[in-house]
Amino acid sequence: MRKTLATILAASAIGAVTLSAAPAQADSAGPAIAAGIGGFALGAIAGGALAQPAPPPVYYAPPPPPPPRCWVERRPIFDEYGVEIGSQPRRICQ
Repeated sequence: MRKTLATILAASAIGAVTLSAAPAQADSAGPAIAAGIGGFALGAIAGGALAQPAPPPVYYAPPPPPPPRCWVERRPIFDEYGVEIGSQPRRICQ
């Protein structure tokens, strides 16, 4: 709202200055050039006041790593001679 009000005030101030200038001769190109420059300036002021700033960039966190796949298997137990003497549950994760 503040920017819009500033734009309107600036445009009316420039318009008042333009209207109060001394009349020019009919064959002079000066007023046309001045009007073009003034219109460009007013357009730039109005565009700058109405323009919105760009939104900030959005950063996403990387997804968490998947949990390890784990399960319990019964593994054989061997004695010193290589003979199976039983089994024991063991947790296996990949």
